[in-house]
Amino acid sequence: MSVSGTRLVIIGGTSGIGLATARAAQDAGARPVIVGRSAAGLRSALDRLGPEASGEALDAADRPALDGFFARIGSFEHLVVAASGGAGAGPFRGLARADLQAGLDAKFWVQWHCAQAALPHLARTGSITLVTAASARVGNPGTSGLAAINGALAAMVLPLAHELGPVRVNAVSPGVIDTPWWDRQPAEMKARFFEGVARTVPTRRVGRPEDVADAILFLAGNGYVTGVILDVDGGLRGASPG
Repeated sequence: MSVSGTRLVIIGGTSGIGLATARAAQDAGARPVIVGRSAAGLRSALDRLGPEASGEALDAADRPALDGFFARIGSFEHLVVAASGGAGAGPFRGLARADLQAGLDAKFWVQWHCAQAALPHLARTGSITLVTAASARVGNPGTSGLAAINGALAAMVLPLAHELGPVRVNAVSPGVIDTPWWDRQPAEMKARFFEGVARTVPTRRVGRPEDVADAILFLAGNGYVTGVILDVDGGLRGASPG
């Protein structure tokens, strides 16, 4: 089984992991439908993808807008929810509840709403793939808030796989991936951090969006895999610090 000939909807598909997934899906013969908040970002992504791709600009935190989007596009086979946030990081002692709530709203609740809103239009033999993060599965100080957000998503995967079957539900758990998310950091700080990660993980490099996209397409295309959280982290979970 593969994604060839299917429609694959990617929420958060205009940059980073989502855009890499759209490109890989198109190369595999699928028709990607991408969603992003920015109209300019959407236009740029569609220009890069070409005529087989389509999409809409909308705020995935807006449930009525999501419901309308899925009603407009009709039936499709695969949903990938790569929407992310970023709020909720920092030492636990000083972590504000408002920051954690903002992170939950931007990632957990967006992914939850996307999956629920898509169900009436998702093929019975289709799939849902969530994008969590390694913060839920490693003991990294200063990431308890992010761990809570991504852990909540991860905890849903197996129960949903059983509840929604034969629709398959999986997740990928990326480690440190070189995406525009990191560009908010000063360039020197980002470079030092990436060098430290590369020294630590067995693969001796940080991840690329294409690494995660390959894993997403595997989960979408394999009709006998469900309830799985696939780590795409270069071995980060078992890496020794330093």
